[in-house]
Amino acid sequence: MSTTVSASPLPSMNIEEQVSPGGDPTDRVRRLPWADKAFSAVAHGAAWLTLLLLVGIIGSLVVGALPAIKEYGLAFLWTSDWDPVQEKFGGLVMIYGTLVSSLIALVIAVPVSFGIAIFLTELSPNWLKRPLGTAVELLAAVPSIVYGMWGLMVFSPLLATYVQGPLQKTFADVPYLGALFAGPPVGIGLLSAGIILSIMIIPYIASVMRDVFEVTPPMLKESAYGLGCTTWEVVRNVVLPYTKTGVVGGIMLGLGRALGETMAVTFVIGNMNQLNSVSLFEAANSIASSLANEFAEAGEGLHQASLIYLGLVLFFITFVVLSLSKLMLAQLKKNEGSRS
Repeated sequence: MSTTVSASPLPSMNIEEQVSPGGDPTDRVRRLPWADKAFSAVAHGAAWLTLLLLVGIIGSLVVGALPAIKEYGLAFLWTSDWDPVQEKFGGLVMIYGTLVSSLIALVIAVPVSFGIAIFLTELSPNWLKRPLGTAVELLAAVPSIVYGMWGLMVFSPLLATYVQGPLQKTFADVPYLGALFAGPPVGIGLLSAGIILSIMIIPYIASVMRDVFEVTPPMLKESAYGLGCTTWEVVRNVVLPYTKTGVVGGIMLGLGRALGETMAVTFVIGNMNQLNSVSLFEAANSIASSLANEFAEAGEGLHQASLIYLGLVLFFITFVVLSLSKLMLAQLKKNEGSRS
């Protein structure tokens, strides 16, 4: 005895209802035409406001620095004289101090941040990840003036006794390296400023690296481990190629933070407008610390205009760094997610 099962027709359903349960977006626009227009106006206004603020800042800096630009021109960038009494100004010492201290900070902070991020994402036990990650992020909440006071009163004496002195004895007779570690080991100068800056930017770089490392699909890493790769091989061949755009972005974020730091650097760099040698132990100056120390007392005229000129130079340096990072990210983005 055979039984036949008749298939009952399924209830028909509008395809638009399946795809878009809320209905056609154009219907909602017709019901609330002012909401879409208001949202578009607010979004466009925010974008244009940012551009107007940027143009306004650049314009105010150029207008304020115009007397110094007319007086010194581009020679201001490679002139080391800074004498407010005789009204002779040059920004080489400050530019050199800003770039060297930021470079020292990057050299120290990038490997440390990379190690922290790798430990938190690949090696740390679960019970330690959260408290250690929170501790690293809390370093970013410490005010810069606290870093400066700690660096001057606690770190500088330790640096002079246990780092600068031994470095001088070790490299005193070595060509070139001896010149880098010459000078009185008093604990303040470019090296001290660079180390303090590195401590300050480590939380930013490490946090960004940790976040981008966690974005790597677990399947990729597990496949590499399944093939017998070590942790370092997984990081080098899987994690870094997949996240190198974010890693470079985190490093540029830290560099931008280091270039503009003021109070911490003012405490430990020495605030001396001199460029007698290339020693990292020499007291120096930076653009930000010069502005903090002299702007309030600078009279109208070339002194104030020269300080604003320094601010314009710092703005230009930051712009160049960010532009180069964008170009680098554009090149890296082509191969992101693939094995390099």
